[in-house]
Formats: sequence, C-alpha cells, structure tokens
Amino acid sequence: MDVQQLVEVLQGTIHPDTREMAEKQLNEIHKIIEFTPKLLRVIMEEDKPFPVRQAGVIYLKNMVMQFWQQREPDSPQEPIPFHIHEQDKVAIRQIIIEAIISSPELIRVQLAVCLSVILKYDFPGRWDQVVDQMLHYISMENPQVWYGAFIAIYQLVKNYEYKKPEERGPLHAAMSSLLPMLYARCVQLLPDASEASVLLQKMVLKIFYALIQCNLPLELVTKEVFTQWMQVLQTIVDRPVPEATLQINLDERPELAWWKCKKWALHILARVFERYGSPGNVTKEYVKFSDWYIKAFTVNTVNILFKVLDQFRQKQYVAPRVLQQSLNYLNTGVSHAAAWKIMKPHMQILVQEILFPLMCYTDEDDELWNEDPYEYIRIKFDVFEDFISPVMAAQTILHSCASKRKEVLQKTMGFCMQVLTEPNANPRQKDGALHVIGSLADILLKKKIYKEQMENMLVNHVFPEFHSQLGYMRARANWVVHSFNEVKYKNKQNLEMALQLTRTGLIEDKEMPVKVEAAFAIQMLITSHDKAKEIVQPQIKEIIQALLHVIRETENDDLTGVMQKLIYTYGEDIIPIAVEITQHLATTFTQVLDADIEQSDDKAITAMGILNTIETILNVVEEKKEIVLQLEGIVLDVVGVVLQNSVIDFYEEVLALIFSMTCTHISPPLWQVFQMMYETFQDDMYDYFVDMMPALHNFVTTDPNAFISNPKHLEIIYNMCKKVLAEDAGEDPECHAAKLLEVILLQFKGRIDQVVPLFIEVALNRLTREVKSTELRQMCLQVVVAALYYNPMLLLATLEKMTIPNTNEAVTAQFIKQWLHDTDCFLGLHDRKICVLGLCALMSLPQRPPIVDECAQQFMPSLLILFRGLKRAYECRALAEEDSSDEEEDDSDFDGEVLESDEDEIDDEGADYLERLEKAAACRKDEEEDDAYEETALEGYNTPLDEEDCSDDEYVIFKLVMQEIQANNPVWYNALTSHLTEDQQKELQEVVVLADQRTAAKESKRIEEQGGYQFQNPTVPTTFNFGASL
Repeated sequence: MDVQQLVEVLQGTIHPDTREMAEKQLNEIHKIIEFTPKLLRVIMEEDKPFPVRQAGVIYLKNMVMQFWQQREPDSPQEPIPFHIHEQDKVAIRQIIIEAIISSPELIRVQLAVCLSVILKYDFPGRWDQVVDQMLHYISMENPQVWYGAFIAIYQLVKNYEYKKPEERGPLHAAMSSLLPMLYARCVQLLPDASEASVLLQKMVLKIFYALIQCNLPLELVTKEVFTQWMQVLQTIVDRPVPEATLQINLDERPELAWWKCKKWALHILARVFERYGSPGNVTKEYVKFSDWYIKAFTVNTVNILFKVLDQFRQKQYVAPRVLQQSLNYLNTGVSHAAAWKIMKPHMQILVQEILFPLMCYTDEDDELWNEDPYEYIRIKFDVFEDFISPVMAAQTILHSCASKRKEVLQKTMGFCMQVLTEPNANPRQKDGALHVIGSLADILLKKKIYKEQMENMLVNHVFPEFHSQLGYMRARANWVVHSFNEVKYKNKQNLEMALQLTRTGLIEDKEMPVKVEAAFAIQMLITSHDKAKEIVQPQIKEIIQALLHVIRETENDDLTGVMQKLIYTYGEDIIPIAVEITQHLATTFTQVLDADIEQSDDKAITAMGILNTIETILNVVEEKKEIVLQLEGIVLDVVGVVLQNSVIDFYEEVLALIFSMTCTHISPPLWQVFQMMYETFQDDMYDYFVDMMPALHNFVTTDPNAFISNPKHLEIIYNMCKKVLAEDAGEDPECHAAKLLEVILLQFKGRIDQVVPLFIEVALNRLTREVKSTELRQMCLQVVVAALYYNPMLLLATLEKMTIPNTNEAVTAQFIKQWLHDTDCFLGLHDRKICVLGLCALMSLPQRPPIVDECAQQFMPSLLILFRGLKRAYECRALAEEDSSDEEEDDSDFDGEVLESDEDEIDDEGADYLERLEKAAACRKDEEEDDAYEETALEGYNTPLDEEDCSDDEYVIFKLVMQEIQANNPVWYNALTSHLTEDQQKELQEVVVLADQRTAAKESKRIEEQGGYQFQNPTVPTTFNFGASL
C-alpha cells in the first residue's frame, strides 16, 4: 500500500459511514513490514490533512503500545504473537524524535507516548544512541527544535522516575551529558521573558523535577551543579510576571506559562528541602547534604518566598499553586532553627495578613456557593483538592507553627478572639477566625490552659452563629463543633444544645452545604459522647431520613460513611426503618447509575459508598430474618441491574452484597442469583473470582442440602474452578479455586463420589504446569489430601488411573513423595489439620501402595513438623482471643514540647523510616516464620473440620491410629518409628499427652453444657499415684 492509499484509508476511519471498512483494511495490513514507518511519515507530512495525521498518530500509538514488545506465546503449541519487525523499529527509532520536534501539539502528545514505550523496552540495549540524538538536538542553536527535544528527554527521565537508585544507572549515565546542556539552555533562556522562552524553561524544570523527585543522585548533581540549579530556581521564583498577564481572565491566569514555570521551580524547591535538605529528617546518604543545604540556601530562599507572599499581602495576584508551594516550603522550615530565625520576625504579619485572609470566606467561595452549591460541596470534600489548595497549605503551616514554636499559639488565639469579640466584625473575618481556631482544635484540647475554656468558647462564639442569616457562617459553626467534637462538656445542657443545633441544621436548614456540615458534626458528637447517643436516640429516624435526602441530592461519598457509622451505632433502632432506608439507597444508586458515571470518578465512588451502606444494613439486621427477607427483594433488584448490565465498576460491591445475603439462609431468588453469577462469570466476571469466593462459599455451606439437591449447582462450581485453574487466571484466584474444591469435598463427605475424580484431575493437571508459589502447589495438593480424607480407596483408585505426562507411570508415587516433601508448606490450623488427618488415613490403610512403605521413615518427621506448627497456631489463636479487648482512651493533658528559636525538630522515627524499609528485606525470612503461626488467608473459608464441635480431632485420631498400628501391625509400626531420635520420640510422646488433654477438655465441656458435674457422696483419695500407666 502506497502513501496515498494509506492516507485514504486513514481518511475513511474519520467518517462513520466508512469507518468499519477502513479499520478492517488497517487490520489486514498493519502486520506488513514497512507499514509502521510509512504511517509515521504520513503523520509527519505537513501537507496531509490534520484529521488524517491525527487518526494516524492514534493508530500508531496503539500499535506501539500493543506490539513493540516481543512477547512469548502462552504455551509452546501457540504461535509467537505478532510484534513490530526489528527493521521497522530501527526506522521508527531514527525519526521519532524528529517527528516530535516538527509536529503540532496534539500530535506531539501522542508521539511522546510512543517514545516513552520505545524507551521502556529499548533503552538501554537496543537504542543506546538515543542519548546522542537528544544531545544533538539540544546542542543546535535553534530554539525551535528545543521544545520537542526536551519532551523526548522528559520521556527518558520519566521512565526512571520511580525506580530504585541501583536501577537508575543508565539514566545517570545519559544525564551526565544531557544535564549540563539543559542547564546551559535554561540559563540562556532566563533573560527572555517571552511566552515561548518561559515554556521552554518550564519543560527543563519538569525534567529536573522528575530526575530528583525520588532520588537525588549526588554523584551527578554535585554541590557545584546543585548550586547552579538553585540559582536558576531562585531567579525564576523571584522574577516579576509581565504586567500584561493582568489583562487575562482571573480563572485563566494559573495556566499562563509564567505562573506554571514558577510553580515548577517551587515544586523542586519544596521537594528538595523536604526530602533531602531537612537535617534530622533524611536518610543517611543525605545527612551531609542536608547540613550543607540548610546553611547554604535557607536565608536567600526564605527571603524570596516572603517576597512572593508579600505580593499576595499587598493584594497583587499570585497563582494559587505558587502560594501553596511557597507555604509548603516554609512549613518544612518551621522545624529548623536556620529557617525559623528568618521567619520568626515576620510571623505576626504571616498569620494575620497572609494565612488569615486565605482562611476567610472569599468572593470566589461566595460565587460558587450561590451559583452551584453542589460543586462547592464537591470541592470542599475532595481530598485531591486539598493537595493543591493554598487554604490547606495555610492551615498546615499554621498548625506547625502553633504546635512547634513558642508564643505562636498564644498570639494567634489572641488575634482570633479579638476578631470574634469585635462588635461590628466583618462576618467573613469571623469565619476566618473560627476556621483558624477549628484548625488548631487538636492542639487546644491538649493544652491545659485552653482545654478548660473550649466549652465556653463554643457556647459564646460558635452556637450563636447557628442562627446567622449567612449560610456560610452556619456551615462554619457546624464545622467548628465537628472539629471540637472531643470537648468534654461539663454542662450537659451545652451538649444537648450542640446536638439540637446540628440536628436542626441537618433537618431544617435550606442550604445544602450547611446540611452536609451538620451531618458530619452530629455523627462525630454521637461517636465521641455516650450521652449524645442517648440524647439523639429518639430522633434517629428523622436524622437518618434527612441524611438519606442529602446523600441523594449531593451524591457525596463521605456522607455514605456517616450513614454507615450511624447504622452501626443505632443498630436496633435502625431495624424498624431498615427497609425504608434500603429502598431510598437503592433509588439513589439507580439515579447515580443512570448518570454517566464513567465521566465522573466522584459519582462512581458515591455509588460504591451506597452499596457499602446497603451491605452495612444487611449486617446489622442479619439476625432478623423477617427484615432480611423484606430487604432481599430491594437488594436483588440492585444486584440484578449491575450483573445484567455488566457494570463492572461495581462487581466487587455487588458480590459483597450477595455474600451478606447468603450468610444465614438462601432463598429461591438467591439461587437464581447463583445462576446469574455463573452467567456473568462466563461473560466478564472471570477476573473477579477472588471477589466471588465468599459468596460461592456461602452457597456451598449455608444450606448444604439445598446445594446438593440440584446437580446443576455442583456442575457450576466445578466449571468455574476448572476454568480458573486451567486458564492461568493468576495464582491467587487459582488458590481460591482449589480451596473451593477442597471445601466441597469436606462439606459433602461420602455424598459426591461421582465428582471426586474430576476434582483430583483438575488439581493435579494444574501441577503439571509452572507453579511459582508454594501456596498454589500446597493448595492443589490439599485438594487431593481432602479426597484422601473423603475416601482413601476412591482416591488411590483414581490416582492409579492417572499417569504422569509422557509416561505410563501412575501419579500415585509422585503425589505421595511431593506431599511428604512439602509438609512444611502447610500453614495455619486448617491446612495442617487436614494434612495430619490425610497422613493418618494413609498410614492406617490395610493395603498400602508400595510407595507408602518406601517412604515409611518420612511420615513421623513430617507429622512432627505439622504438630509443632499446630501447637504454635493454637497458642497464637488463644493469644489473639485474649488480646481482643479495646485500648483504653488516653485523656491525659499533653502540653507538648515547643522548640526554642535556635532548636531544630529532629524526627528520629521519620529519619529512620526509609532505612528501616531497607532492612525489612533482610528480616523478611523471620517474618514469614512468624506468619506461619497465624491463620492463613484461605482459612477463613470454614469447613466441617473447622467447626468447634467437629469430632475429628487430629491429635486424638493420630494417637488412635498409632495405637491401632502398634497393636495390629508391629512391623509397620517399627518401620514408622524405629529410626526416630531421642528428641523426636520425646516430641511424639508430647503429642500423645496433648491428645489425652484434648479428650479430657472436650469431655469436661460436654458435661458442663449438660448442667455440670453431679457429685454424690464424693470420696477423696488420701494418696495419689502419678506414675500409674494409662
């Protein structure tokens, strides 16, 4: 296909009428050698229509992402998957940077993605000369080529941004030649304040940030080099922004090149100071650097940042992110005497004229509140907004100063009280003062001097604002009560007033942001005060109903959390209105689902929260069968909507709902859901098998007779497990599938002989392919062990019919050898118990396979390993049950140590954190041994063996089996035990003693449950014979 034909095909992909035919043509020719380079040349030709070039670059990006890497076939029988031919790769590598340089922005963005993928797979190794290409372009005295070249370098650095230091060698080698040239270009560009020049400077800063964000390579960025870059950064932050930018709309200014360049410079400064330049808070390789940094750069940098903040103080425009990053830098400086020495004289101005105005209600807030209160709520509760908000940065630095430096808290509180007591105070200033006080709540409640005054402060200055004519002041009042929820009210009437005011705000206020704040406030008061729970109890129904309305209106995810907490707190009180609540939530969920949730992460999160809340209600009412049955229909409608419409985003939550509904009973409609789950599994739920497992386990075990009564049920489980184990779903899903097969074998012992060979075949077939984890190997073996426990003769007959691939040898011998070899891989209580019972069944066979006799000397050592583990696991479980008591609340006052002006805050824990992570790998082995004592993840799926009243005690059965063998087959007993060491014999005797103790304990419990021991004319012996044989 020549270039013109390719252009025509690409043109065809743009128009709906010809798209399908054009895409079919592309699929037919895209594997032909020279297609990909030809496509790139079409993209580069400026005389071709732009939509054609755009369609071409998107197709090229998809080609590179899918087919650049050479992949291995999934199995030896399959053909090698298609990948772009090396000849084409060479051609693309030769011109792609040139293409990035010469293309317009919309095409350049897509080509940059292509380059990133190519570098990921080809550098270093196949494309080492790329560094020379990059250096060539940035060495040219033509600024027109620099931007594209900088983008290319950025892709290279981004590929290494999050890699470990020891993996960054190729990048550092490349940057040893590129970084000096990047610095030179940046210095050359600094005097030019044009937009084009500043955009180039910004691109250089983005490269430098990606280079140093996670690791500062001191061998590359030496002190001399770092000093040069610091001078560049300080210059960019300090230089004025052209006055012409003030003519631009306020909303558009943050996106201007001059402000974005400043933002990136400050981003680097804040990151370097926080991660590498903060003495006492860095890892050992940066200790010397941090000491040098704080002495060399603090004075100049802090002074420059105060100039930036002073522009804001003087009502000049400063971009929000520039403000935020400036405050972030100073926040790190609060802990260091060198920085604090410069900051301290300016603290009054900083707090009162910079931080305080930032924390006051603004014109922008007011506009959004009135025009779109729902968007106001969304932004206020968006955690990602907090990361970039100058208001949150102001709150953070204020908190740091008040908690770490003398007199700041006292003077700040004095200023706030002055504002609050001013007779004609501006309401917005009162909002700011309350915002400041609420931000310091945790400090104030730990300082004895303030702690006793907070109740009066709330009564005198916050409660009156609940009656304000201004909605934002009522919202602030609720927020402050929320912030001070832990205040110990000495006067019960004040607590009652706080609850009454917040309840009124939630139920009666007309402004939605007020309702939202009130919801949080009342929930936190109830959580913090037992008396509050009692006071609110009579009104909980109307509170819940009001909250449901707010959730439906705002679709706010945080409020679904409030709802869940209230439901748990008032479980019994909620039951009468559980159906109404659930119906309300189901309707809200449908409403959110009908919206285009793919266009809004917030809506998707809210929908998930609603499903989680429904699950909470199901958990609360699970003991009330009549309520559960009423809820079932509502919840199944929600489940049906999600499964039938394949709304994959909510599969996990819906599967959790199915689990909750099947814990105590399984109704006919739920068996229909079981069938629906299978159908969805076949379509697109295959990847969710681990999430399906709890519900599937319930279907098997909650009503076993109903499950087994329909052969289709067993067939469905078998088909799903077989598919997961046969198609490489991943080892975690495969472990769960094997576990489910084991559960069925143990649940229906003696009732499903017809499927036992099928289960064994599936498990052993999986072991014929590569197994990366011991857990999967152990679980597949455990299916066979469960079959041995189910029916030893049936298992052995099945194993004899199965042969090892490419041989005629039965798998029996291989299975038993592997099992005995892997007994140390069986962890937790259940896995060890089934293993012991399986070995006992094997040893007690009247007609043993020859391999059992051959391995006679391995049985006792393997069993002793298992019993050792069992002993530890039982002890661990007992300790866990004893330690389940709640921690006591610490109400002690904490005045906290504030720092002198010449003191640094040394965060020993923070400084050691990364070093501890480095050491963690060395300790991993020990940790794994500790984990061996604990319950394994899959043990949560109970079987009849795990029931408290299970008659099959592994210790007792082992003792009985050994006694039986000793009495009836001394030769076999001798083969099993004659080789044991003295220590092993002693261990064996301890197991027998434990068996007797467990038998006595069980008998004692049985008698206790029947009403206790009955003593008639008890006779107390006068002598005891401790040496009598049993």
